Amino acid sequence: MKHGQPAGPRQPTLRLKRGHEAARTHPWIFKGDVADVSDVEPGSAVTVIDAGGRFVGRGFYNPRPALCCRILTWIDELLDAGFFQRRIETAAARRRGPAQGPPTLCRLVWSEADGLPGLVVDRYGPVLVTQCLTLGMARARPLVTAALGSLLGEASVFDMDDPTSARLEGFSATLGWAGASGPRTVRVIEDGVTFEVTIGAGHKTGLYLDQRENRARVGALARDRDVLDAFSYTAGFACHALRGGARRAVCIESSPEAIAGARQNLALNGVADRAEISATNAFDELRRLERQGTRFGVIVLDPPPFARSRSALDAAARGYKEINLRALRLLERGGSLLTFSCSHHVSDTMFDEICRDAAADAGARLRVVDRLGQAHDHPVLLTIPETRYLKGLHLESL
Repeated sequence: MKHGQPAGPRQPTLRLKRGHEAARTHPWIFKGDVADVSDVEPGSAVTVIDAGGRFVGRGFYNPRPALCCRILTWIDELLDAGFFQRRIETAAARRRGPAQGPPTLCRLVWSEADGLPGLVVDRYGPVLVTQCLTLGMARARPLVTAALGSLLGEASVFDMDDPTSARLEGFSATLGWAGASGPRTVRVIEDGVTFEVTIGAGHKTGLYLDQRENRARVGALARDRDVLDAFSYTAGFACHALRGGARRAVCIESSPEAIAGARQNLALNGVADRAEISATNAFDELRRLERQGTRFGVIVLDPPPFARSRSALDAAARGYKEINLRALRLLERGGSLLTFSCSHHVSDTMFDEICRDAAADAGARLRVVDRLGQAHDHPVLLTIPETRYLKGLHLESL
């Protein structure tokens, strides 16, 4: 079958209910959207049609989760090796800089934003880390690996699936090399700052690449300032701040694994002598610093997601307000607070309101210097608002 030709009558189909037409622009189909579906093996491809039988798209179907189908294409084409080759080549081309080829440190494939829902690929120099979030993408992994090999044959591929998504979707999370083993640790350089990434360990795929541009911003703000990096993970913001000329940086982190990574990164950049790590709960430490009357010229709040579901929104709002209130009381006049939420369910409007309430309680007057988000290699699609998950504010104390 040639690209662009109809798939033929034998293709399993999923028929949408009348009036459930969002799938023409948004790839997610929930069980409540489905009128009927062919008998199809979970994780296999289905042709999506509307109530009148007209073609809508083609995607992977899984009856287990409420989000039962994700559309990969709105063109009548097969989800075969050629499809994955084209999609991954297109994603790489979007990230190509002045030099040929994609950057050596980047998010190479970002799920729905690159037309491959359920697939994340990050590049750390000679290693590509893949993460499958759906059963359909896990079953298609050989096609993904082959396409990556064709594009970047010299790179090793490490598979690191998200266990939570795997349980929800009903597949075994993979953790290991797709082929020949590569290096388990890789040193990468981000805007002049060196990080050591342990492949297959830590959160996400090894480094929070979505904060790359915001880390560089902190580096530019930090000269001759005292910097507080709360929820610091492996001290990414602190390393940029200290390399940018900060007098000192205080990192707050409770995970022993992350603290070990932070010490290593601080030492790699020759700035460990100006860094202090508080191995404790960030909420408690922010309160303690406030009682001490400590002040900082730059503060970064980059917590893990407080709201993993809508039912957790009220508790999340209280948590975000608490840390922002404490941070504002620690911020010196003229200082900068960079505060973030990576909780998908917390909207920009809600995050603004939380920070505004915190400022009122702190008696702080603040200028919005900029609205922040994820790095440009994590593209956002207007019709898929879920692709924009990282919200942030750069605030200046007046």
